[in-house]
Amino acid sequence: MSAAVNPWRLSVAPMLDWTDRHCRYFHRLITRHTRLYTEMVTTGALLHGDQQRHLDFNAEEHPVALQLGGSEPADLAACAKLAERWGYDEVNLNCGCPSERVQRGAFGACLMHEPALVADGVKAMRDAVSIPVTVKHRIGVDKTESYAFVRDFVGTLADAGCDVFIVHARNAWLQGLSPKENREIPPLRYEFAAQLKRDFPALTIVLNGGLQTADEIEAQLALVDGVMVGREAYHNPWRMADWDRRFFGCTTPTAASREAVEEAMVAYMAREAARAQVPWSHIARHMLGLRHGLLAARRWRRVWSDHHLKAEPAARVLALAHARATAVAPDSARFRL
Repeated sequence: MSAAVNPWRLSVAPMLDWTDRHCRYFHRLITRHTRLYTEMVTTGALLHGDQQRHLDFNAEEHPVALQLGGSEPADLAACAKLAERWGYDEVNLNCGCPSERVQRGAFGACLMHEPALVADGVKAMRDAVSIPVTVKHRIGVDKTESYAFVRDFVGTLADAGCDVFIVHARNAWLQGLSPKENREIPPLRYEFAAQLKRDFPALTIVLNGGLQTADEIEAQLALVDGVMVGREAYHNPWRMADWDRRFFGCTTPTAASREAVEEAMVAYMAREAARAQVPWSHIARHMLGLRHGLLAARRWRRVWSDHHLKAEPAARVLALAHARATAVAPDSARFRL
C-alpha cells in the first residue's frame, strides 16, 4: 500500500454483537488494509468490568480502532489511555447510536445536542493519548434536518482538535424508531457529508450508511476522504476481497479464495479452542455469509450453523460442509451425520 493512502479510505463499521475480535480476524483474512472497528464499549464497562474481555484483540487485526460510548471527559480520557496501552491504532467516540439503552447512559446520538460536552471529551482524550481521536456521528437528531446543525457540531469538535469525522448520513430518531429502523427509515443524505468536506477541507470526512458495491464506494470517494461499510461487509464479506487492489493499490488480493479463507478460519478456531476454550460455533457464525451468492451456499451455511455438530471438531465440520455443498441434492434437504 502506498504511504500516501489515507488510512481511513475504507473501513468496516462498529456493529454491536457482530464485530468482535473473531469477526475482525475473519475480515482481516479478506482485506489487509481496511480499517476495522470494535463493537461499542462503554466507559463504565472498561473502568469497572473485565478489561481483558473487552479489549483483547489479535495482532493480525491492525489497523484496529476501539469505539467508546460515554460522555464524561475524565472517564473518556482514562479509557483512551487504556486503548493506547492495549495497542489500538485509534479511539473513536460514538455520537450516533440511537438506542434507548445508550440514551439512558446519556451518550450516543443524544450527545449531538451537547457539542460543548463532546468537545470537552475529545480534548480530554487528545490530551491523554497520542493515537488519533475520532468521532462517529449522525447528520441530525429527530426532526432537526438542517445542514447547519451538523456543520456546527463538526466545527465545535474541530476547534477541540478532532480532525477525523465518520458521518452516518441519516438522522437519528431518539423516539419512535428501533435501532434497526434508524438504519433504514431516515433518508440518506450523502450530500451533507460532501458539503462537510467542502466546508472543512482540512478535516478527514468519512461517509457511512447504505453503501454496498465497489462502484458506489468509488463514486463517493471522489467527494469525501473515506467510506465506512457496515452490514453489507458482514452479510456479504467477499465483496471486500477486491478492496485492497482497487482502493489501496495492492497488486495482489489478500485472500486467494473463499476456500483459503475458510481453511484459515478453521485453523484459527482450533487455536482459540486450545487457547481459551472458545467453541468453534462462536466463531463460525461470523463467516456464514462467505459463500453468499454461490450455488449451494445455503447447504454449506446450514452445516456450519447446525447445532447438532457442535461437538464435532471444526476440521470435521469443514469437510462435511464441503461435501454437503458439492452434493447433488436440493437446498431444502437437511444435513445429517
